[in-house]
Amino acid sequence: MEQVIDYQCDVLIIGSGAAGLTLALHLADQAQVLVLSKGPLTEGSTYYAQGGIAAVFDENDSIESHIQDTLIAGAGLCNPDAVAFTTSNAKKSLQWLIDLGVGFDRVDAEDGESKFHLNQEGGHSHRRILHAADATGKVVQTTLVAKVRNHPNIRVLERYNAVDLITDRQTGHAKRVYGAYIWNRAAERVETVAARFVALATGGASKVYQYTSNPDVASGDGIAMAWRAGCRVANMEFNQFHPTCLYHPSAQTFLLTEALRGEGAILKRPDGTRFMPDFHAAAELAPRDVVARAIDYEMKRLGADCMYLDISHKPADFIQEHFPTIYDKCLSLGIDITRQPMPVVPAAHYTCGGVMTDLQAQTDIPHLYAIGEVAYTGLHGANRMASNSLLECLVFAQAAAADICAQLHEADLKCDLPRWDESKVSHSDEEVIIQHNWHELRLFMWDYVGIVRTTKRLERALHRIELLQHEVHEYYSHFRVSNNLLELRNLLQVAHLIVLSAMQRKESRGLHYTLDYPELAATAEPTVLTPE
Repeated sequence: MEQVIDYQCDVLIIGSGAAGLTLALHLADQAQVLVLSKGPLTEGSTYYAQGGIAAVFDENDSIESHIQDTLIAGAGLCNPDAVAFTTSNAKKSLQWLIDLGVGFDRVDAEDGESKFHLNQEGGHSHRRILHAADATGKVVQTTLVAKVRNHPNIRVLERYNAVDLITDRQTGHAKRVYGAYIWNRAAERVETVAARFVALATGGASKVYQYTSNPDVASGDGIAMAWRAGCRVANMEFNQFHPTCLYHPSAQTFLLTEALRGEGAILKRPDGTRFMPDFHAAAELAPRDVVARAIDYEMKRLGADCMYLDISHKPADFIQEHFPTIYDKCLSLGIDITRQPMPVVPAAHYTCGGVMTDLQAQTDIPHLYAIGEVAYTGLHGANRMASNSLLECLVFAQAAAADICAQLHEADLKCDLPRWDESKVSHSDEEVIIQHNWHELRLFMWDYVGIVRTTKRLERALHRIELLQHEVHEYYSHFRVSNNLLELRNLLQVAHLIVLSAMQRKESRGLHYTLDYPELAATAEPTVLTPE
């Protein structure tokens, strides 16, 4: 077969959020880096993150306290080594962002010195959330993008989808990753990248659900590609539903940050009565899984379309100063949060499981790394604690960069890679099939594999997924690829992994709650799936 390489680099980074761009900047002084972005460089979950990043900056706080809070939120399934590693490197990672120019909010202390304003969020026993008002992700992402665009050793390809990793399955060489096939959306053709190392930083898979706080790009691409290449995945049953997304036909599940509740916002029923104290001693500051289930329970019990989040008892200038993005967004929809409560519903928010890695972000395949939401490091366990997600991106990107740099000159670049073969496919005139399957998948995943599950619902979902996978495989084999086809193929794979994992867990723990097994099992073990 003809061998044509469109791009060569030392490190191919698939994904352009906090994890991918942090890795790129840490590598760029020693390596030629190619960053693949599925949309514009600013698009992705990082850009929309509101709350902040957790790290110990308060003298009354401690790393040990951060560790314990994370372990408790993870419901017995966190890897203690991963938790200790992440929290111990948190302040150093945040300082790197600060030195880069990220402007976290500050306040004047009693001694006249300026210090960081720290929020408290659900699951945290101390104020330890560094933030930039209520748009932390936007500030972090735009700062990273500016640095990446100005670095001569970093090349960015925007509006490109990764199709599949190139491993020994395609090349016949000793097992490792050699690059990837990528789809140029503008030219509508598949191209080939040869790389010494590949890093997956593609984010999570919340787009598998009908209602999600995530942007459109969150379609589980990295998890699906790694699985097809032979990597193990773990804990895919733990899908975090953010408790409070704005319920409004024009809001498109706009996220209402955890920090609102950290600053005193109260959850109420439609009649104005408070309900969270009935469910947990920490009330509104309970872990996210508890709050999401409580809202879901009250909605179903009352037949209500939503619950309400109320911070109007706080001074108006305090609300406008701390939550300007949310204030402006709600006001544009006719809701003045200084005077009235916000209608809220839960929405799929974060994938706690993913591609298994070690503490250097290495996967099962040599030279292949996974960082951020795509990865399972063991940090989050059965439930991610608020503001540990961007932290994980930073800490493990820096660890991966150090590991890659240590091996950089020992890794050869294979350029004899087989070209993508589309000689036996044609353009499709049946795009409607993809759209129909797409909507069906997201609807039954929401209904059958959502906040509350049963074995019968999971079995129904599995049956539908397997039928759709067969249809999509046939379609993929006969027609040229497209953005929707690639994403549907990946979402079906991830949905399959989620349901298989959920069916294996015969207990209710953290984010996985099933009416058939409502109690905790005697021992806590991660769910690990291994490709055949």
